Amino acid sequence: MPTFVVETYGCQMNVHDSERISGLLIDAGYTQALADTHPDLVVFNTCAVRENADNKLYGNLSFLAPRKKSDPNFQIAVGGGMAQKDQDAIIKRAPYVDVVFGTHNIGSLPILLERARIEEQSQVEIKESLEHFPSTLPVKRDSAFSAWVSVSVGCNNTCTFCIVPQLRGIEKDRPAEDILREVRALVDQGVIEITLLGQNVNAYGVDFGDRLAFSKLLRECGKIDELKRVRFMSPHPRDFTDDVIDAMAQTPNVMPHLHMPLQSGSDKVLQAMRRSYRRDRYLGILEKVRNAIPDAAITTDIIVGFPGESDEDFAQTIDLVKVAKFSAAYTFQYSKRPGTPAATMPDQINDEVMAQRYNQLHQVQQEISKSENTKLIGKQIQLLVSAHEGRHDLDLKRVTGRAQDFRLTHFDNSANTARPGDLVQVQVTEAFANHIVAGAPISVEKTQGGNAHTAWVDEQGDKKILLGIPTLASLKSL
Repeated sequence: MPTFVVETYGCQMNVHDSERISGLLIDAGYTQALADTHPDLVVFNTCAVRENADNKLYGNLSFLAPRKKSDPNFQIAVGGGMAQKDQDAIIKRAPYVDVVFGTHNIGSLPILLERARIEEQSQVEIKESLEHFPSTLPVKRDSAFSAWVSVSVGCNNTCTFCIVPQLRGIEKDRPAEDILREVRALVDQGVIEITLLGQNVNAYGVDFGDRLAFSKLLRECGKIDELKRVRFMSPHPRDFTDDVIDAMAQTPNVMPHLHMPLQSGSDKVLQAMRRSYRRDRYLGILEKVRNAIPDAAITTDIIVGFPGESDEDFAQTIDLVKVAKFSAAYTFQYSKRPGTPAATMPDQINDEVMAQRYNQLHQVQQEISKSENTKLIGKQIQLLVSAHEGRHDLDLKRVTGRAQDFRLTHFDNSANTARPGDLVQVQVTEAFANHIVAGAPISVEKTQGGNAHTAWVDEQGDKKILLGIPTLASLKSL
């Protein structure tokens, strides 16, 4: 049977789409490529949000060109945001690509691959709107005990820097009964943690006019036996309502972690970004969340160097970061995307200034993150032992888990008592900016997730078995 590998760029939505791509290919008779092998098919699931994704794609396509020339049966497919945006341009730059498919027709991939093989020419199929919700497609999950569940696709916002609405269309919400049916089915398969996904997840309900729909969905997830952890991302501050905070606080399996993009601490820049909230509104949400959930960790996204951002604007972002005390922040330099209003705005920031601001913000946030993590030293926390994040340090017998508040934690497993999918209680011993360290498990709860087949890498002598979805990085010799 032909083998495949999937290379994913972008957000959790793209990761989830890649699981569906893998499920489709397996359903069509492909198998996942093992380490140190030459796959028969490489699929790039791309993102168009940042320019470096473009560069990465075309760099990897060039890398594969000699293989394609020497082996005509080897196939390459490009899907996702860049495929939706660039369409025929990809074939012009890389004419050896077999298939280009968009964000709205993932399900067409196996047919397009077969057609390209029979007709011996590139196939480009881009649909402008979603015909079937992607949840109807088969899935090959990367984890036996954690899963993504989409509640909606598309976005109704008009942020001036973002091209996503052009690529994924307007928001379409799934019926709550469909979402809950999928969650229950996943739990029956051994999943103990689900993450509800949407481009603007807390706007869920806009299709059927129910502003409380998302909080109701969280509460319904709380009623599902054996579902230990519920997360969601990413909410928009404009749509963040008190009923969602109440649902988070009152539903035990909804985790005390909120990832809420800020983008800028300057009201002037937020207005130029068309973000429909201001810094006081954002800080007000954080205050309400922390009052209701004192142990909540809050993470965010921030863009530096947006067109017209002055030194004072940037200083306001630094000030808000210091006030907010995020446990982590994903910081980005503004990336001009053709087709967005921001791309043609005056006063574009030069690369040198942008890099300086990025480095300053990163340093400030690293100090805050370490300070916030240090507060946990001596405290006991519960971890879900990870599989996809793998072993941390074999020499020190450490493995990795995620705390309830999403902090990455490496803990002592020298007694080999914990396996992926287990829930362990540990005591924090050290703190760093990007992770914390804990001692050996005080207790281990063997969940149904821990008993399921996992994506752990099994190493016995020279034998290495790659479980989960293979990537280009995992294949050493293409």
